[in-house]
This record gives sequence, C-alpha cells and structure tokens, in this order.
Amino acid sequence: MPEGPSIVLMKEDLLKFVGEKVTASVGNAKIDKDLLVGKILREIRLYGKQTYLIFDNINVRVHLLMFGSYEIDEQTKPDKNLRLGLTFKNGKAFFFTCSVKLLANDFLDTIDWEADIMSDNWNPKKAKAKLKQNPKMMICDAMMNQDIFSGVGNIIKNEVLFRIKVQPESIIGNIPAKKLNDLISEARNYSFDFLKWKREFVLKKHWLAHTKKICPKCGKPLIKKITGKSKRRSFYCETDQKLY
Repeated sequence: MPEGPSIVLMKEDLLKFVGEKVTASVGNAKIDKDLLVGKILREIRLYGKQTYLIFDNINVRVHLLMFGSYEIDEQTKPDKNLRLGLTFKNGKAFFFTCSVKLLANDFLDTIDWEADIMSDNWNPKKAKAKLKQNPKMMICDAMMNQDIFSGVGNIIKNEVLFRIKVQPESIIGNIPAKKLNDLISEARNYSFDFLKWKREFVLKKHWLAHTKKICPKCGKPLIKKITGKSKRRSFYCETDQKLY
C-alpha cells in the first residue's frame, strides 16, 4: 500500500495540471466522468493516503488502496485496471486499481487536516490526545489508524516502533508518556526520511526492521507476526523492543 510520502511524490507529478482544463475523462470508475470535462483543476490536496483533485464545485478523491498506481503521460493502450484517465492540454494523468469517488467540495470541511503526518498543519498534541482516548488499543493498530496518523502505513509503523524500541503489541495505556512522545515525533521524522529516501530510490536500503530477518542491533532473529486488529505484518526484536 502506498504510504503518505509516496502520495506526496504523486502530488508533485500532478501539479503541472493545476490551472488546466480537463478535455477528456475515461476509465471504469463508477462515477459520472462527463462532469469533469471542461472543468479546471484548481488545487490538489492530500490527506494521508488520499488525494483530492479539486475543481470549482466538485472534487475527485483518489485512494490507491493496496495495489494502486498512477502514470503521467505514458498510457498508450487499453487497460482494464484503469479507473480514471484525465486529459489536459499539457498531458494526461492515469490512475489504476484504485478507489475513485466524486465528492462535493463541502466534504473537504469535514476532514481533520491536522491528522496528516506530512502536512504543515500536523498537530502532535491532537495526536497524543487521540492516543490517550484509546488506552486499550495496541500501538500497532494506533499507528495504522488514519484518524490519528493519516498517511502512516506498515513500513512506517515497523520502522518507527523499532526506532523507539517498542513492541507492536504494546498497549497504549501501558506505554510511558515519554515513549508516546517519541512515537509521535518519530512518526513524522521517519515519514520525511521515507520521502527523502524514496526520491533517491534508496528507501529499502534504509529499512532496519521491515521485512528483515536479523536485528541490526543485537544480531538475533526478528519476529515476523500478524498483529493487532488491523492484522498487518509486524517485524520486531524481542530483545531490543520492549512489550508494555
């Protein structure tokens, strides 16, 4: 699943279309694609893993889900996985194997933009308050909760928990306040490290725990386990990460 930093890169690729008019709209998304033809793309906003293409009265929400992808100017043949393709005077944008919805722009007012881990509006105090409201939740589930850490995915979860030395099945109410503070700050710090490494095509080289078999600190085997209600893979060290 593409995580927040990857969506930031997608937005950067799409920015050239801001201010441009849609001249054609295709794809098998179950929306009225004709509504987009003739409309000018005014803005692109991100909320974690979601991208909002904002026009005058409506917006297109694109979520790449687990296996979604996009292309700029490269689609040359029919593809059954094409959900939406938008043609502008200066190029084309294609979205594959993803969720596409048309929404009224007043929907944007309902979004807590301060939960977006990559945003300038990110509010760490609000994130901490939300964590405290869920004292019985496992920290692995909290990190994957998009209402708390919008944009965080499984890679960020595993790497951050390794950085702060906390096991993924730790219960929020048992974790010391300092560790919660570390979690919040490192979730943001690692997200921007992720973005930097992704730009340089070296992200996987920097993984310490995610998909790894041996702990880089103590040399013992890492545990690979499906954890939490989210049932996602966790990679952690029983020696160097504490279970609270």
